[in-house]
Amino acid sequence: MKIAPDGLPFLAGFLGVALVPALVAGGLGAPAWGSGIAAAPGLILLLFSAWFFRDPERRPPEGAGIIVSPADGKVVAVNDGPTAPGLAIFLNVFDVHVNRSPIAGRVESVRYTEGRFLAAFDQRAGEANERNDIVVAGTGGTVRVSQIAGLIARRIICKVKPGDRLEAGQRVGLIRFGSRTDLVLPPGARVSVRVGDRVKGGETPVGWMPAEGTGGTRSGMADSSLDAPVGPASRPGASADALVSRVERR
Repeated sequence: MKIAPDGLPFLAGFLGVALVPALVAGGLGAPAWGSGIAAAPGLILLLFSAWFFRDPERRPPEGAGIIVSPADGKVVAVNDGPTAPGLAIFLNVFDVHVNRSPIAGRVESVRYTEGRFLAAFDQRAGEANERNDIVVAGTGGTVRVSQIAGLIARRIICKVKPGDRLEAGQRVGLIRFGSRTDLVLPPGARVSVRVGDRVKGGETPVGWMPAEGTGGTRSGMADSSLDAPVGPASRPGASADALVSRVERR
């Protein structure tokens, strides 16, 4: 199982948390099972971190205009309106937390915005919380991937910068210990998922870019809000642990 490099310090730390008490217990004459009990909390944290920071390879589907999910998780909001289509994905602590580019294209901008730390499933989180916005321009238009902070841990990692060229499904960053990822599409794009759907980053198709000549400029997308136009049927649910923020440039 591949581990995201940003998780290695956590694994090393929790390995130490497991080994030190076990060695101390052994040095004090404790039996083997006693050393095992002393090591158990650290081993549990180590196994959880290894699972949390897993980074599986993903193969995006082939086809013109396909938009793939930027994150693993559950779709908690959808806006299928003509001017600012998009969706919001909630990531719980058991989801893969690597973020990926939904399309092939060039990074136009990366913008970090300070904010609050509301629960990631809160409808207000998309606009109020600390966030990192990555704008990618492709052949069919421009999309915005928003890494949104949550209630705990508060750390967002962004690995791309303006000018970088990306392939669909390419890794762009990671959010630690839970979060929300929003995707705003250009005018005329179509959303193909519904609230409640489970998606995989870099693999699940979530929409299609607009047909050539129907729109897709940055001005029609970059300042749009996913939260404001969400209708009652698309409002986020209330079953999640919220987490994360603070941007690191790598």
